[in-house]
Amino acid sequence: MSRARLALAATLLLVGLPAIAHAQVFLASKPNAPFEIGPLFVRASVTPGLGALDVNVIWSIVLPATRSASGVEQDLYLMWPGSLVADAKLGQGDPALDKYIADRGFKVTRSGRLTMTAQNLYRSGPDRAEPIEGGAPFVTFLRQDSGPLGSTTPASFIRIPWDPRALNRAYLMRLSMKAEGLIRPKPATWLEHTLWGNRYRLLLSFNEVRQRALFRLYLEHRDRVVRLSEDPAQLIVDFAENDRLKIDELSPHSATRQPSESRAKTERVSLFLDRSEGLIPQVLMVQFGYFSGFQSWAPVLIPLAIFAAGNVGGVLLRSVAERLSKRWAGRVGFWSKTAEDRTRETGVVLDRDTLARIRPGTTTYEQVLDLCGRTVEERTSPLGAPDRRTLVYRGRRIVPRRRRVAGLLATVTHWDVEDHEVEIVLEHDIVRDVQAHVRRSRLMEPATV
Repeated sequence: MSRARLALAATLLLVGLPAIAHAQVFLASKPNAPFEIGPLFVRASVTPGLGALDVNVIWSIVLPATRSASGVEQDLYLMWPGSLVADAKLGQGDPALDKYIADRGFKVTRSGRLTMTAQNLYRSGPDRAEPIEGGAPFVTFLRQDSGPLGSTTPASFIRIPWDPRALNRAYLMRLSMKAEGLIRPKPATWLEHTLWGNRYRLLLSFNEVRQRALFRLYLEHRDRVVRLSEDPAQLIVDFAENDRLKIDELSPHSATRQPSESRAKTERVSLFLDRSEGLIPQVLMVQFGYFSGFQSWAPVLIPLAIFAAGNVGGVLLRSVAERLSKRWAGRVGFWSKTAEDRTRETGVVLDRDTLARIRPGTTTYEQVLDLCGRTVEERTSPLGAPDRRTLVYRGRRIVPRRRRVAGLLATVTHWDVEDHEVEIVLEHDIVRDVQAHVRRSRLMEPATV
């Protein structure tokens, strides 16, 4: 009974432990490779010209201290999530590798060879890099499906020939290639492109086997995956001409940014790889752009331009607005049939009924003021007739003539103007004569109304 309980406890303990899957993009030729990869550096170099990037994969092979180097010789394979450019000086690719990919239903789009060297860590100068004859053959391929998914993005399969210097701790193996598709433009408005230049996103990844083209190969060879060792492993991006560089965003937050120790005017962004992440892709994302001379002054010139526009442009806009307001005031409005909504009067305009109530010989001076108002011009003749005076009432009536445009919207075609003038002559404060004059005219501009 105690043995059963002990076995049950051990089983629960094992189940409770986190499972660590060391699935990487390096594959061995044989299952259960007895070695690991370490250290590992995947370094991309970016210049203002962009295009295909120079990428270097630098690594060595680590054997356990208890394992002999005898019998571990085998080619390695690297699955790369993107298209590669061949080195024309190394000749044609490997027909066997092309056939291997084509037999699995993939469409081969490009093949060739990549430069491969062994770097001696204890040498300097041109003799440090020892070339490996024939380089590393590769094939770039697509997966085409007849269904709605269609064709995949390109992926590459690289065969890395075995070299005994990979086991020598005095050497690091270096695979040099030109990779396409790592940089993609970031969508932006035309104003952002003009003022701040084009913006791009660079993605450099490891453990990335989720692509439809690569995932099938990974499933077939997952027993040949080579794990990372405890040695440092990094994703590195070097940006040349950092005096014209603007980095907007880094992801993840653990990524670091600092000037390069070996290259002048170069900014280095790096991310340490965590070997405990297993199959989870580890991606270094950099959002950046290279700016011109004008764009470098944009943070200073734009506020100055806004300040100038606010002071100078404000005066110009106000002047234009006043002119337009005078020109179009009263020309556009809503249709109305009532005369009160259309007629406008200034001064004193006396109607017929009011004038009929003024009777010569009877109406007095005070009665006239009560009927017509006290806004009046008064003329007297102190020399010839001191008891004679004349009251003058002046006013203007403006009637806009409208034309309906659509629905309740109407425009004014012209204005009919009536200038009224009434002269009332009094002697001894009694009305003797009344004269009314009306002058009619037509105006086409509201500014003169």
